[in-house]
Amino acid sequence: MTTPEPPGEPTPPSFEKPAAGGSPYDQPPPYYGQPYDYPTGGDPVGAAQSAMPPLGGIWIRLLARIIDGLLIVIVAVPLSFVAAAAKNNERTTASVAVETGILVLYFVYEGLMLTLAGGQTVGKKVMKIRVAMLADGSPPVGSAGWIRAAVYSLPSIVCCVWQLVNVLWCVWDRPYQQCLHDKAAKTVVVKTVRTV
Repeated sequence: MTTPEPPGEPTPPSFEKPAAGGSPYDQPPPYYGQPYDYPTGGDPVGAAQSAMPPLGGIWIRLLARIIDGLLIVIVAVPLSFVAAAAKNNERTTASVAVETGILVLYFVYEGLMLTLAGGQTVGKKVMKIRVAMLADGSPPVGSAGWIRAAVYSLPSIVCCVWQLVNVLWCVWDRPYQQCLHDKAAKTVVVKTVRTV
């Protein structure tokens, strides 16, 4: 009669990237918490690669905003000529209306693009970055995309300093490099192409 061998060590779960056709978001991360939270002493690069794409750099994000701004300028310039053509006493009212209209136009543009185009505006597509939900990396469909667009655009109607503080926030925000509009919508900007 043979005695059964004692069971060996249990096999730990594998958190490697899934095979072709899968998504890194389909697998549980090898740590607990947000996709960019790392255990103390852990490997942030290895952990991030298994859960989320790398964060988009500040300069790439700025270039994407400039591209999007240029698209809005195409519409804004003719409207500005209309405001400038108004008579002196109506020029101020027309200018305020045009500036408010441009901000609302940018809000609608960004909200639609983020919610319907997978988290990318035209500028983000060109720069190969996208907006992702901080919790799971999914595109900001629904209210998250609109909240992000609203916090970016609409406060500028009241206060011009808002834009500067909002966009500079990502320079000192750690570890996610979020602007205030990212924090409001619980999003981050990530690269669309993995780098090795």
